[in-house]
Amino acid sequence: MDKKVFLGGTCNGSQWREILKPKLTIDYYDPVVPHWSEEAYQRELREREECDYCLYVITPKMTGFYSIAEVIDDSNKRPNKTVFCTIDKDDDLMFSKKQVNSLLAVGRMVHNNGGHWLINLDDVALFLNEGIEKVPDDQIIGE
Repeated sequence: MDKKVFLGGTCNGSQWREILKPKLTIDYYDPVVPHWSEEAYQRELREREECDYCLYVITPKMTGFYSIAEVIDDSNKRPNKTVFCTIDKDDDLMFSKKQVNSLLAVGRMVHNNGGHWLINLDDVALFLNEGIEKVPDDQIIGE
């Protein structure tokens, strides 16, 4: 059976999905659609449940907080399929020091819940394509 990843996280014109997709050798579901509808919402819920992995990439283009809630919820309920990554710069936007510290705390929480916390899109692609181990405890940023 082929593996599939749900590409959740920052939208708002962020191009992280377009950078990651060519690096993936597994199937993926991209929830970004031109027109949001009830049908798109229902499909997103179904895909998030059925995919082998739920990836949440957070970038400075994030304007809402729902993806943070989703990654924490998934890391509690489905830790083996939860993957979290932050990108500190997106176009000309960067996280503030306080935001970085908060996201590090989220990453540690995902990791401590048993989820996978990876630090860049190359590591995400390696993990999804080859099933590399999650980041060892002694390599967690901020530990």
